Amino acid sequence: MLKSVTSSFADLGLRHEIVGVLTARGIHSPFPVQELTIPDALEGLDVCGKAKTGSGKTLAFGLPVLQRMKRARPKFPTGLVLVPTRELASQVRDELAAPARAVNRKVLAVYGGASMEKQIEKLKSGVDLVVATPGRMIDLIERQAVSVEDVAHVVVDEADRMADMGFLPQVEWILRNVRSNRQTLLFSATLDGVVNSLIRRYQHDPVMHEVAEKEITAKEMTHRFIAVHKMDKSKVAAAIARSADRTIMFTSTKVMADRLARDLVQIGVKAAAIHGDLRQSNREKSLRDFANGKLRALVATDVAARGIHVDDIDIVVHYDPPSDHKTYLHRAGRTARAGETGLVVTLSVWDEELEIKRLQKRIDVVSPLTEMFSNDERLADLAGWDPTAA
Repeated sequence: MLKSVTSSFADLGLRHEIVGVLTARGIHSPFPVQELTIPDALEGLDVCGKAKTGSGKTLAFGLPVLQRMKRARPKFPTGLVLVPTRELASQVRDELAAPARAVNRKVLAVYGGASMEKQIEKLKSGVDLVVATPGRMIDLIERQAVSVEDVAHVVVDEADRMADMGFLPQVEWILRNVRSNRQTLLFSATLDGVVNSLIRRYQHDPVMHEVAEKEITAKEMTHRFIAVHKMDKSKVAAAIARSADRTIMFTSTKVMADRLARDLVQIGVKAAAIHGDLRQSNREKSLRDFANGKLRALVATDVAARGIHVDDIDIVVHYDPPSDHKTYLHRAGRTARAGETGLVVTLSVWDEELEIKRLQKRIDVVSPLTEMFSNDERLADLAGWDPTAA
C-alpha cells in the first residue's frame, strides 16, 4: 500500500469533525491523491487529478467540498458530483454520508433504475450534495425537480469512463448550465483526448496533480487456460469458485450471466448475476453481499463490471473469452489490486482455441490450453498447479 509522509488529515486543513469521523473508521493517514489534492481543493482552486479507481479519490474530492459548501435551499443543491454508473453513485454517497453528517450536510445519490419520485421528494426536503449519473440529473433538471443555479462545487469523477460510455455530451450540458464562477474538480485515469478538451473548456487554471501508479500488466498475474466441454462448463466454474473466497466470472451476455448464476446456485455455490437489465436494488444487494463475503461468486457482464470496486478478489474467471486483449487485462486487473497478485482463469470450448491462441500472443503469455473435467483435482489449486509440467 502507498504510504504518506503527512501525519494526519488534520495537517491538510480538514475540520476536526471530519477528521474524527475518519479516525473512527480507522482511516488515519491520507493516500497520495488525498495528500496532493485536498489542500488545493480547500483553497477553492480548480483541481485536475490523474488517478485510478481505488486510489482514494472519493475522499480527495468529497471532504473538501463538504467542508466548503454552503447549506442548500430545497431543490437547490450547492454541490454536485457527476459519476458514470449507478453503482459508483451509491458508493460515493455511502462513503461521504458520515463526514457529511459531521458537518451538518446531506448527501443524495440520484440515478436511473431507482424511483424518481423518491429522489424528487428528498430533493424537495433539502439536499446539499447531489451525486448523480448525468442522464438522471438532466431528467430531474428538465422536470424542474432540481436546479443547478446555486451549485458552487462540481466534481466530474472518472471522466475517461464517462467518455468511453458516451456520457460527455450530457456532462457538458450540465456544466454549461452551472454558474461560471464555480469550483470544478475533475478526476480521471487519463487526461488526454476528449478529457483534455473537457478540462480546457470547463476548468479555470486548474492545479494538476498526478498519482504515479504502476500499470497492471499480465506478468503480475498467474494465468491458466482450461479447455472444457460445454455440458461440463458451469461445473468447472463451480469447482474453481469453491477454491476461493471471492471469484468474479465474466460472461459475454446478460442471458449467459443469469444462466451461469442459476447453475452455480443449483450446484451449491452461492452466486448472483449483475448486469444492466436487473433492478438497481438487486444489483446493489448482490454487490454488497459479494463484498461482505455472503456470495462466493459474482457473475458479471463487462459493462456492469465497470461499477464493481471490491478489494480482495481471489480469482477472475473468463467464463466467455474476452473480445480483445484490452478487455482481458481490464477484467483480470480486478484481482491484482493494491500490489497483490491474482489468479486469472480462461475457460475455452473446442471452437474457441484459435481465439485463445491469438489472445495469448497479444498479452504476451505462453501457457498450454489444458483439458479438464469438473472432477479434476487440479481445479482446487490452479495457482499451485504448473501447466508446463509433464
